Amino acid sequence: MDDLHHPGHDPVKWGRLYLDLGSAGISRQIESAFQINRQGTGTRQLIITESQKWWQLIVVAGIGFLIYLLGPVLMPFVIAALLAYLCNPLVNRLVDLKLPRLAAVVVVFIGVFLVIMLLLLLLMPLIEKQVMIFIRNWPDYIDWLQQTAIPWVLGHLGIEEVSLDLSALKQTFIEHWQQMGGTAASIITSVSKSGLALIVWLANLVLIPVVTFYLLRDWEIMIKRIHELVPHSIESTVARLARDCDMVLGTFMRGQLIVMLALGVVYSAGLWIVGLDLALLIGVLAGMVSFVPYLGFFVGVLAAGIASVVQFHDLMYLLPVLIVFGVGQFLEGMVLTPLLVGDRIRSL
Repeated sequence: MDDLHHPGHDPVKWGRLYLDLGSAGISRQIESAFQINRQGTGTRQLIITESQKWWQLIVVAGIGFLIYLLGPVLMPFVIAALLAYLCNPLVNRLVDLKLPRLAAVVVVFIGVFLVIMLLLLLLMPLIEKQVMIFIRNWPDYIDWLQQTAIPWVLGHLGIEEVSLDLSALKQTFIEHWQQMGGTAASIITSVSKSGLALIVWLANLVLIPVVTFYLLRDWEIMIKRIHELVPHSIESTVARLARDCDMVLGTFMRGQLIVMLALGVVYSAGLWIVGLDLALLIGVLAGMVSFVPYLGFFVGVLAAGIASVVQFHDLMYLLPVLIVFGVGQFLEGMVLTPLLVGDRIRSL
């Protein structure tokens, strides 16, 4: 009884905790497992033993392995959840304009998927054409590598010339590259003939938009249900941390996607003005990897530099390539990232 009225022990709070856990027996088990310390000033401290740490590690590893095994099944749901998370602020804005949530979800859903389909229909034929140009010019890249790049590197490093004959690789490629189209067609035919593969592909194609739609429609309800599962003793802390993480992570992801899209447009347009045959392919690639600082710049300069030298046979074309990526890097560092990512996060 004296322990119950210990100055460092609040009986009301502990009573609520016992009720939340369901029974006093469960509470005593948790106290024993985590060794809740009430000594000194009466503060409660969770002390996890070494064996419990190992069990937690085993559980996390088991969950990770299970997710890895279920990867093909979970992937459509992960993509749908990501799309719903990115589109939910647009739905909320339409709801704030007194539009019913179902109608707002329909408007955003149709708009987003129309944009995605339009981009695919416009970009895929162009990218496919430039991939075929790259394949057709592959022997020229091998010649440039063997006759120009390797001798230049060896000469500047002071290494004796190494006999490296790539003619066999070139000849093999020339003999078989025309068969690639037929090979691709045969692969597509075999996949289409495989009933299981076709069913899985169609199921994923249908499942992603369907799951995205229902997640958007019931997003607020789902968040409310998750909120109700949180114990009352830590409800306010968890809600605050989740809200802060959501604001920062959501703002960063949406801003970074816009930055990547803008850089892809800038790089592709600039290389197209230069006259590079692979402008769209290299621009899209550089824009996609630009989420890593300076990676898009270096990948783009390297790929566009090699492509320009092989196509024009003139080192002077490296200058406009450097200008294009220099302008893109300036816009990313001074305009796009501060405006779309940095300022928005600081304003939270």
